[in-house]
Amino acid sequence: MHATSPLFAPSLDLSVTSHTKTFVFRGNELLIGETDMHLPDQAIVAHLPILDTLVQPLGVFAETPCHCVSVGMDTEAPAGFQFVRLRALLTAEPDTILSLAGRAYQIAEWARTHQFCGVCGTKTQRMAAERCFKCPACSAMAYPRISPAMMVLVTRGNEALLARHAASTNNTFSALAGFVEAGESVEETVHREVMEEVGLRVHKLRYFGSQPWPFPHSLMIAFTAEYLSGEIRLDEHEIAEAGWFPRSGPLPDVPSTISISGHLLRSFFTGLT
Repeated sequence: MHATSPLFAPSLDLSVTSHTKTFVFRGNELLIGETDMHLPDQAIVAHLPILDTLVQPLGVFAETPCHCVSVGMDTEAPAGFQFVRLRALLTAEPDTILSLAGRAYQIAEWARTHQFCGVCGTKTQRMAAERCFKCPACSAMAYPRISPAMMVLVTRGNEALLARHAASTNNTFSALAGFVEAGESVEETVHREVMEEVGLRVHKLRYFGSQPWPFPHSLMIAFTAEYLSGEIRLDEHEIAEAGWFPRSGPLPDVPSTISISGHLLRSFFTGLT
């Protein structure tokens, strides 16, 4: 499962050295070298059409300072570089600098979308002591957005409930998931989403783990839960297909292990939960 490397330490230092590397995003694509997938150094970044106010400090990876930034969708990759979709890079080994791409993307997007105050429209200012934009006119403050979402694998003895989302473009099955609403606890979200999406009641929730997920800026919080009552009744706007899959049977197409959903499902089907 994708996790932050122990070689990385967050930092708010925006100073530039000859070793500084920059995560440059064009939408959800990252600029990397064509041959060895390296990040551009300052000599390359200096020639890109970047507003200084959009450059954000990320931290230090193995003594290498890292920044992040967004560029316009019409920006072309310089010679020797290419823009690659972020999802394709999430398989990076934890101890490589590219393992920070998801974190960098969320911070770069936060900076891009908070250049002006959402209350009065004044140009915002980056705070030096914390990761925050502040409005000099009305003092409104904006921190990087994090959207908590639950994921739950519902079990019934040696069976697990798997579902295929209606918006899915492939035949991948996964656990149920949904965003936490205002005023809810994560546990309340589990009960609500299971009832809304498949019409079942569950109990005996157990925490499994969590994972930051940069699509768009989520924190996935995973649980297992035991079936309590009800028959499967699909919310067809959300779920295209759902059913009980036996632990002893073949595993359908499921998410890869770069995501917590892949770990959650494989943990059950290999007998670890």
